[in-house]
Amino acid sequence: MRISAKADYALRASVELAAAQPGPPMKAEAIARAQGIPVKFLLNILSELKHARLVQSHRGAEGGYALARPASDITLADVIRAVEGPLANVHESSPEDVSYPGSAEQLKEIWIAVRASLRAVLERVTLADLAAGNLPDDVLELARDPEARLTR
Repeated sequence: MRISAKADYALRASVELAAAQPGPPMKAEAIARAQGIPVKFLLNILSELKHARLVQSHRGAEGGYALARPASDITLADVIRAVEGPLANVHESSPEDVSYPGSAEQLKEIWIAVRASLRAVLERVTLADLAAGNLPDDVLELARDPEARLTR
């Protein structure tokens, strides 16, 4: 799986907002500076997160951005879907909608299993978990597996 810069930046900006709760809205420039994200790119991402109702914007001198609901109610999958769409597509189709001939027929099941694996992590971890540095034990166990760190 390739994680785009857009998804990475969206998660980093969202967790920055989660870490700021409760508190006043954050300016886009402050989020960008804290996470090393280009401001113009961040503004587009915040707009998409706002459209997905994950983020709210507040106008005025004290304005900025804040999460639209508690960080404990927003999963990493929610953020990724807001900026990238479905977690696992095959040629812009849902894995259930693809079919392959002959010996490749079982690839459909593989893509469904890959999506389920992604969901098992990304739908389990919330912005609150990430902001608090309190990841679920099963996620930490997966990350600590030496095989998970191989780059092949």
